[in-house]
Amino acid sequence: MRRDELGRIAVFLDRDGTVNREVGYLSDRTRLALYPDAGEAIRTLNRLGVKVVLVSNQSGVGRGFFPPEAVEEVNAELRRLLGRLGANLDAIYWCSHVPEDGCDCRKPEPGQVRRAERELGIDPRRSYVVGDRTSDLELARQVGAKSVLVLTGYGKEVYEGGARADYVARGLGDAVQWIVKDLGEEQHGNKCDGLARAPFRRS
Repeated sequence: MRRDELGRIAVFLDRDGTVNREVGYLSDRTRLALYPDAGEAIRTLNRLGVKVVLVSNQSGVGRGFFPPEAVEEVNAELRRLLGRLGANLDAIYWCSHVPEDGCDCRKPEPGQVRRAERELGIDPRRSYVVGDRTSDLELARQVGAKSVLVLTGYGKEVYEGGARADYVARGLGDAVQWIVKDLGEEQHGNKCDGLARAPFRRS
């Protein structure tokens, strides 16, 4: 697959519980902690030429828990920490609404992906959504992307609840390894079908 073709593919990443540790409503950048495999995973996608786009629900703003500036500060710190590891996010999108607002940008609604489609020239149907919540899996279904559930954050609860995904990964590093393999299979005409689950033991 040529690099220009890979450039139309995106990996849409949830933020809290996927790239960084889940700590509840994250409004203080000093509480931001990356998962150990996050930098290498994103760096791998960067080198491949695939777009890496963060898509996040931040209803703490809509609920009045913290101002929009707090989200921007956390996102800036996230970019800084990833940059120190040689990893880059092509874009960051986030929604401040609560579910009752009925907006089209709060996951699982596709607004954030549609914006990336317009601004970055991405083909969602060839892309991937990685996250720890059912809203991430449903977002993938809505836009025609493949879904990856990570067992970090709320992922174990979602997994044990019977959620279905194209792949269930131990964490972001495992998710990216599967994506790279899947892209290779597509390139050679052996497109992956069906569901796959990483080995997982209940603690």
